[in-house]
Order: sequence, then structure tokens, then C-alpha cells
Amino acid sequence: MSDQIKFIVDNLNKEPFKKSYNLITFDSLEPMQLLQVLNDVLAEIDPKQVVDIREEMPEQTAKRMLSLLGILKYKPPGNATDMSTFRQGLVIGSKPVIYPVLHWLLQRTNELKKRAYLARFLIKLEVPSEFLQDETVADTNKQYEELMEAFKTLHKECEQLKTSGFSTAEIRRDISAMEEEKDQLIKRVERLKKRVETVQNHQRMLKIARQLRVEKEREEFLAQQKQEQKNQLFHAVQRLQRVQNQLKSMRHAAADAKPESLMKRLEEEIKFNSYMVTEKFPKELENKKKELHFLQKVVSEPAMGHSDLLELESKINEINTQINQLIEKKMLRNEPIEGKLSLYRQQASIISRKKEAKAEELQETKEKLASLEREVSVKTNQAREFDGTEVLKGDEFKRYVSKLRSKSTVFKKKHQIIAEFKAEFGLLQRTEELLKQRLENIQHQLQTIEEKKGISGYSYTQEELERVSALKSEVDEMKGRTLDDMSEMVRKLNSLVSEKKSALAPVIKELRQLRQKCQVGEEECDLKRFLFNLCYLVCGLKNNRSLFLQEVRGLREECLQEESKYHYTNCMIKNLEVQLHRAVDEMKAYVSSDQQEKRKAIREQYTKNIAEQENLGKKLREKQKAVRESHGPNMKQVKMWRDFEQLMECKKQCFLKQQNQTSIGQVIQEGGEDRLIL
Repeated sequence: MSDQIKFIVDNLNKEPFKKSYNLITFDSLEPMQLLQVLNDVLAEIDPKQVVDIREEMPEQTAKRMLSLLGILKYKPPGNATDMSTFRQGLVIGSKPVIYPVLHWLLQRTNELKKRAYLARFLIKLEVPSEFLQDETVADTNKQYEELMEAFKTLHKECEQLKTSGFSTAEIRRDISAMEEEKDQLIKRVERLKKRVETVQNHQRMLKIARQLRVEKEREEFLAQQKQEQKNQLFHAVQRLQRVQNQLKSMRHAAADAKPESLMKRLEEEIKFNSYMVTEKFPKELENKKKELHFLQKVVSEPAMGHSDLLELESKINEINTQINQLIEKKMLRNEPIEGKLSLYRQQASIISRKKEAKAEELQETKEKLASLEREVSVKTNQAREFDGTEVLKGDEFKRYVSKLRSKSTVFKKKHQIIAEFKAEFGLLQRTEELLKQRLENIQHQLQTIEEKKGISGYSYTQEELERVSALKSEVDEMKGRTLDDMSEMVRKLNSLVSEKKSALAPVIKELRQLRQKCQVGEEECDLKRFLFNLCYLVCGLKNNRSLFLQEVRGLREECLQEESKYHYTNCMIKNLEVQLHRAVDEMKAYVSSDQQEKRKAIREQYTKNIAEQENLGKKLREKQKAVRESHGPNMKQVKMWRDFEQLMECKKQCFLKQQNQTSIGQVIQEGGEDRLIL
């Protein structure tokens, strides 16, 4: 219990409660205060529970808390009789009832918040069947159920999105990056369009490019289909291989075996399978069911504290001691028949355990064999994919080995020849390096001799002159060839020009006639354009006038708005000045040492009003308490007063009837008798 209280106090001192309790102050809380703490925790889970306990009747408080705890699926410890004590303890604020509730609520606050939120939308309203016969009510109920299902799906999607790891910031960054890329692509497309528009037949080229893109997409789709068909073919080949292997194994077994051996093998398999089905699997299923039942029982029970665990451990120890005592008593009896039976039982249990172990080993070996067969099939398929050939077996493998040996001898010979070539290449490379060094030495000696003779750079200039002369001869040859080509090209162009002139002569005549017609059409077009410009100018002036009028109206409205803003700001300034003046007066009155001035301060007036209202509230609460206490007697007095009124009314009616009777005759009382004289 102390651990439970400590856990409750620690959680109440944290966010969002901030109660600043310790163990002593929390344990010394009154029942009403404890109920208020429980209500605050429930209000944190469900905001609708924000209520002041003092302003609510105890029955309503208990009903409200019990309904929320039922929605949150809180299970109080005990049976039905304990439920009544639980309700009474909740009404009176009993600590043994409220402490476990607080402990359970504070352990799973976030989970219960989610459950309370979902309960607002998923608790179905039960409509009586007689009301559902009305079509409008039935349609509304159906729509209500559909909306509930839609909420369930949307909530599941929301939870999946929350747990999927995507954050809104990352999505926004991705969206902004995609928008930037989109803008860049739009700009690039516009630049390309402008560049393409200058090219001739760009529409035809665009059409061809579009067709090319469609064909490429179709090619990708066909390649994807081809890959899918390859995968299907691969899986079909795998299945075929498995079936072929099974067929081979069955044929091999059928070829080597006799009917008696086959029957014996089948009987063994049937015995094994029947043992697995009738003995092993039912035991495992029963054990799993027991474990599941035990786990469900553990889940259904409320959360256990350290003290509960200690109690359970003590109970377990007691039961173990009782079991040990019973075993010792049984051993002390020493009955011979039981001893013999125990030996047989031990042997039977040992045999059953061995049988179970062998069955498990057989099952494991079968699984290993199946996995190895699958690995072999996978490896063969991989080898076929890499090499394109199947795995060799028997004589084929021997022939393949002999080929490899012959190829290895050839490889060794070729490798020896390559080594000789490499050695010769190394020697030649070395001789080349030596010759280059000798050439450098000779050039160095030649340069020193040229410097001594005063003709330094002679050999270099000689080489350059030879190189330049060779280049000049090549250029001259190219020039000669280009001149011949140019003359041939000029001749061809002249012939083409003459052919084109002869072909274009009739076209030029038609063009002259068309130019004259075009000149007449241009004159008419200029006249029409002039008239159109005049009409457009007149219409433009009218439109400009209407635009100017609209602009003037808008400016007038803006002027009126600015004037209203000006007057509003002046009023606000005056109000602020008045408030500032009041604040200064208030500050002076609050700071001054004169008690009369302090009494005039607004703060003092408000504190006085607050104190009066608090006193009034106390009096009203006392009056309410007195009214509650005297409610029963007052109601009895009111009932008695109503009965008295009815009695007096009855007497009044009787008196009125008596007066009516006296008007008809006269009643005389004599000697204790009444006589009526008419």
C-alpha cells in the first residue's frame, strides 16, 4: 500500500497536476478532497469531467465517475457483493477504494485518454426496435452506423501514419523541394520551347519525339512483362524440378523395393503420423490452450503492486511446503504394491519421453532434409542462371573433368610462353631506357659543343626548320586539293542556279500578278485599319472615363474610411488618456499614507467587494446547509399545513351548507336534541 501511495504522490506532483503533495499530506486528505483529486485525474483523461465536487450532489458524482470508469474498463477487485461496497466507498470517498482507482488511472493515463476520446464516437446509442420501424429513424440510425465505421477506418489510418515515422516537417520540406523542382522544370521546358520554335518543322519533330517516348514506355512495359514471365518460368522450372526429383526418388524406391518393404515403410509412416496426430499434437495443443488461458487470466486481472506479488510468493511457498509434506507422508507409508507400480510408471514415462524425443528428432531430420533439398534446387537454379548450363552428373562430370585436365595442360604451356614473352619484353624495355639515356647524353654533349663554338640551338633550329618545311608541303598539297574542290563546287552551283532560274520563270510571272493584287489589298487594309483605330480610340476613351469614375469612387471611399479611422483613433487616444489618468490617480492613492485616500482606491474597493462576496458566499453555504438539514421537517410541516388548509376548507363548506339550511327552516336545540321548524 505504501508503494501505491508513493507512486500516486509522485505522479500527482508532476505535470499536468502539480499538486505538491507528500505522503503525509496526501494521506491526511479528507474524503471530499480525495474525491476532488480523483475528479481532477478523470478530468485530465476526459475534459468533460471538469466539475467542482462541492457544487454537485454526491449521487450524481458517483454516477458520473462510475459511468466513466465503466467506459475506461476499470475492473474493481472482488465479486458482485464487493461492487456494492465499491459504489458506497466511491460515494463517501473511502481511501481503500479510491487509492487503487488512482493508481490504475495514473499508470496508463495516455492509453485511457485515447480510450475516452474514442468512447465519445464509438459508444453506440441503443434505439428501441419500435422506433426503428419509422423510416426516417431507421435511415438516421443507418447513417449514424456508417459514420461510426468511417470514423474507425480514419482513426486507424491516422494511427498508422503517426507510427509510420513520417513527420510533417519532412513532408513539407519534400513538398517545397518538389515545387522548386517543378518550377525549374517549367522554366527549362519554356526555354526549350523557345529554342525549338526557331527550328523548322518543330511540330513534326515534337510529334516524332512524342511517338518515341510512347514507344519507349511501351518497351519498358514489355520488358517488365518479359521479366515477370521469366520469373514465372523460373518458378515453374523449380516446381518441375521438385516434381521430377520426387518422381526419381519414388521410381528409385519402387525399383529397389519389394511390396513387403513398401508396405512396411508405409505402415511405419502411418504409425508415426498417427502418433503425431493422436498423442503429440493434442498434448501440445492442450499445453498451448492452458498457457493461453493462463495469459488471458493474467491480462484480465488488474495491475498488481509489489505487496500483491509478495502475498502471492508467500502463498506459493506455503503450497510448496504442503506438497513436500504430502510427498514425505506418502514415502513413509512404504506400500509394496505402490512401489512396484511406481517402477512400471517410471519405465513407462521414460519410454514415452524417449518416444517423444525420437519423434521430435525424426521431425527435425525431415525438416532438415526438406530444407537441404530446397537449397540444392536453389543452388542448381543459380548455377543455371550464371552459366546457362545444368549441373553435371555421373559420366558427364567425368568427361568434363578430363576436358579440364587437357585444358589445364594447354593453359600451362600458354602460360609458360607468356612468361617468356614477358621476360623478353622486360629486356627490350630495359634496352629502350638505356638507348634513351644515351640519346640524352649525346644531346647534352652536342649542346655543350654548340655553346663552345658559339652556335647554341643550331641542331634544334635545324629540326624545327625540317618540321616546318614538312608541314608547309602538306599545307600546299591541301590548298591545291581545296582549290580544285572549290572550282568544281562553283561549276556545280552555276549549273544548279541556271536550272532553278529556268524552273522559276513561270512562277515569277505569277508572283508579279499576285504582288499587284497584294498592293491593292494592302491599301484597302490600311483604310480599314484606320477606321478601326478611330473606333477603338472612341471606345477606349469611354472605358477610360468609366475607369476614372470608378477610381474616384474608390478614392472617396478610402477617404471616408481614413476619416473614420482618424476619429476612431482620436476616441481611443482619449479613452487611453482617461485610463492613464485613472491609473495615475490609483497609483497615487495606493502609495499615499492617507487612509482616506487609500480607501478611495479601486483596488481597496475591489478587495472590499471580494471580501463581502466571500462572506456572502459563506453565509449562503451555511444557509444551504441549514436548508438541507431542515428540508425534511419543513416538507412535513408544509404537508401538515396543506392538510390543515383542506380541513378548514371542508369546515367552511360545511358552515356554508348549514347557513343555507337555516334559510329554509329554523333549528332549535332543546334537551340535547335538534328540532327543525319550517
